[in-house]
Amino acid sequence: MSAPPPTVLQVLPALGAGGVERGTLEIARALVEAGGRALVASAGGPLVAALEAAGARHIALPLDRKNPAALLAGAASLSRLIKEEGVRIVHARSRFPAWSALMAARATGTHFVTTYHGTYNEDFPGKRLYNSVMSRGERVIAISEHIAALVRERHGIGPDRLRVIPRGVDPARFDPAAVDPARVEALRRAWGLPANRPVVLLPGRLTRWKGQVVLLRAVSLMPEPRPLVVLAGDAQGREAYRAELQTLAAGIEVRFPGPVEDMPAALLLADLVIHASTDAEAFGRTVIEAQAMGRPVIASDLGGPRETVEDGVTGWRVPPGDPRALAGALARALSLPKEARAAMARASRAAVLARYTTRAMQEATLAVYRELT
Repeated sequence: MSAPPPTVLQVLPALGAGGVERGTLEIARALVEAGGRALVASAGGPLVAALEAAGARHIALPLDRKNPAALLAGAASLSRLIKEEGVRIVHARSRFPAWSALMAARATGTHFVTTYHGTYNEDFPGKRLYNSVMSRGERVIAISEHIAALVRERHGIGPDRLRVIPRGVDPARFDPAAVDPARVEALRRAWGLPANRPVVLLPGRLTRWKGQVVLLRAVSLMPEPRPLVVLAGDAQGREAYRAELQTLAAGIEVRFPGPVEDMPAALLLADLVIHASTDAEAFGRTVIEAQAMGRPVIASDLGGPRETVEDGVTGWRVPPGDPRALAGALARALSLPKEARAAMARASRAAVLARYTTRAMQEATLAVYRELT
């Protein structure tokens, strides 16, 4: 049997509801289940309760502040925490607090691991240096082959340090057979969806690069009767963008339900799930969530979905930012015979179970920790 993992301290700005934060919670839970100790330092947030319920410990530190004084104070606080708690590995998940974590790890002789979660733009001088902290781990975890290629190109990281660990979903939660039909019907009523209309769902916060504009323009090119569109995501204060979307939706039935708590039920409501991002996604977890639920997916042909969507088998890929191409794919997908749709659903879920589960992600990450101890 493998030895229990060591005490691991994960470091990030705050514990909100995003993918980085959920990944932090999932790894903390895996550490505890494997007999290790899981510490998380952040400024707090809505996931703290779930983290502590999983048996991990949260340490509140103002790691969401971005200034030189905060960087030095963060390094000092993390150094004390490492010594007091016997931390063996510091795992940094976000750039600014990663600099504090790197300083603390070096000061205490502690192993340092990073997860490279995004493409991290380089739009002004010095940005590559700033981003480079995420490449300075003894092990650098890339969340997709797309990100691994970027890390190799930008930072020259070789296979001795680079590990590709894709994001994962819980196949028990995202399982069509596990969703009570009453949950689906409750969402249908709440969103005012008629039972006899095809529903196209784009899950993702309301921000331009997520491609809501592309989808609405694509649907506007389709003949009547057009599918009903659900843009499920938080505007996060972008009310001008939401108003723009509502203007573009003239002649299209669109719902804006905001953030969705019961995503498995929402996915079952959809005839098609759309990923229309115009910038490359580091991974794109909503794609594999849809596939786990047996929903056909149309995805932009760039970034992480190139790895998770096998064109014509587990979904379709279209050129990013091309409403006409997306309109054609929508029409083809919605006309798919029932038998072909069922075959795609089986292939999609099988692909997720084979490669993209939470458990696979957890086990691969624990294996990285064990490499260092």
